[in-house]
Amino acid sequence: MKTIRLYPLILAVLVFFAFAADGQTRKTRRSTSRQKAPSTTIIPTLEIRTAKEKVSIQIANVTRFTDVLGPIAAGIEAVDRDSKSTKLSKAVLDKNEANKQKVLQAIRNLKAGLVTLETEFRTKTGLRKFLPKIDGITVLSSQSEDSAFAGRFMESRKPLLTVLQKLSDTLAAMS
Repeated sequence: MKTIRLYPLILAVLVFFAFAADGQTRKTRRSTSRQKAPSTTIIPTLEIRTAKEKVSIQIANVTRFTDVLGPIAAGIEAVDRDSKSTKLSKAVLDKNEANKQKVLQAIRNLKAGLVTLETEFRTKTGLRKFLPKIDGITVLSSQSEDSAFAGRFMESRKPLLTVLQKLSDTLAAMS
């Protein structure tokens, strides 16, 4: 009978030590899916940073040019239309011809910068991966020049807007 009284006491002690031992162990969760990878900031090479700056400059140049070209082109074409239907003074016609030459020269200058930029993307190995985005800006600037040379100044603006889109896409891909 003494042994029967001892069983509940032994059982109570074992339960006590079982809970005490459980309190001693560390409860950790293993979560492999939630571990964060070390954050590494990828710094573009000097070649890419320089190219991004050049693309940004050309975006600004083309934007400024297309904004200014619109009203000037409309004025040139309006004077051309009026000269066919009415007799305009020689001073007005000379000024209009001078404006045409200025616009043509400005398009040539803009084209030169775009040709240089596209050539740089073609020749430098670090920039070739962005070539599909910028490819064709030389052809588009030539189309703009051809339209202006033919006297279609308003139409010469459209290829430049496409150039602007290509330059913006290139800059976005480089970021």
